[in-house]
This record gives sequence, C-alpha cells and structure tokens, in this order.
Amino acid sequence: MPDRPDTIPRQTPPVQVDPLVHPYASETTLVAALKNGNALAFEFLVRENSPRLLMVARRFLPVESDALDALQDAFLSAFKAMPGFDANSKLSTWLHRIVVNACLMKLRSRSRRPETQLDPMLPVLEPKHTYASHEDSSALAETAERALYRKETKELVRSTIAELPEAYRTVLLLRDIEEFDTQQVALMLEVSEGAVKTRLHRARLALRELLLERLGSDSPLAQERKLET
Repeated sequence: MPDRPDTIPRQTPPVQVDPLVHPYASETTLVAALKNGNALAFEFLVRENSPRLLMVARRFLPVESDALDALQDAFLSAFKAMPGFDANSKLSTWLHRIVVNACLMKLRSRSRRPETQLDPMLPVLEPKHTYASHEDSSALAETAERALYRKETKELVRSTIAELPEAYRTVLLLRDIEEFDTQQVALMLEVSEGAVKTRLHRARLALRELLLERLGSDSPLAQERKLET
C-alpha cells in the first residue's frame, strides 16, 4: 500500500474580482441588471462611462456647464430608454449616440448667442483660384482627422474646432469626428443634405486655414498646401 503524502497539494485559488470595482462579469450581466432597474448597476454605468462621454459633450458644447448638463440629460434618457435597449447592440455605442443627441438638443433649445462669422476664417484666394468642390474637399477631411490624432497637435485642433461658428462646428464634428454620413447628419440637424455638404466644406476650409496660421510654415499641413498651389 503506497504511503500517504504528508501534505495535500494546494490548489491555486480562483482570481477574485472586487465587486466594488467591477461587479459585473460581462456587459450582458450589466444590461440585465439595468433592465431590472438596479440602482447600483446604473451608478456603475455612470461612473464607468462619464469621463469618455464628457469628452464627447465638450466637443459640441465648449462651455463646461453646458457639457455637464447635456451629459446628465443623456444619462437620464438612457435610464428611461433602457427597457427597450437591443441586447444585440453595444452599450457604449448606444450611450455615445444618446450623448450626441443630447448635445444637439441643448444647442437647439438654448437661446441663440452672437457667433463669429465664418468668412474671415476662410482662405483669401487669388482671382485665378476657386474654392475646391465638395467632392475634392475629402482631402481636407483627411488632413483634419490626421491632425486630430497626431499627439503634438491634438489639443490645438480641438481648440481650433471649438472656435468655428456653431452651425459649422456641429456639422464638422458629426461628419469628420463622429463619422455619421451626410444623410444622418441632415436628419439630426433637420436641414437638407445640400446644406450639410456646404457647411462641411466651408468648415473644413476654415479649420485648415486657422491651423495653417498656428502650426507655421514648416508644418506638414503647410507643405501640403504648397503642393496644391
């Protein structure tokens, strides 16, 4: 008869998840708790998503109090709409869309404020030159997007976008940053698709001109412009 071992091998204990830090094993579990009206689940949802969604709100509403109000309205809307949430959708994408809509509602409902005119921001052209067509302006969008994600110019681009008049800034954000298509933007803003294209084209031109002034003649953006002339 074989000798019994003096000790029983220890089993590695399972990894414990701190329920106060991340109490839900999956998004499905979280959604189920939210649909049941669990207050702790909603508190977790707000805590986990507020920093990211506040950044989205700030793009549309540069005044901090306006951005915070829109974020609060968005979470209230999400709470009310949660029973109808499609379990096949991604929760973060759904929340993102609600925040964008809350920002647009805030822009519509607040009293109109005097805005800077866009024309002084546009490039001054020689008589032989004309503005690029709407179709050709895709290059401007690519330039703006590259600059936005380039570390050394990210904050500059964001602050420059915030200087654009509201009607143009909103279209630029929806199309080039949030990546909604022209038809979606037209429906969201309750304007024609032609108006979206015109505002977007002029916003891209103004943004590039402002960035050229601030980045200097040695910047990649300035070099690209030299090749166009």
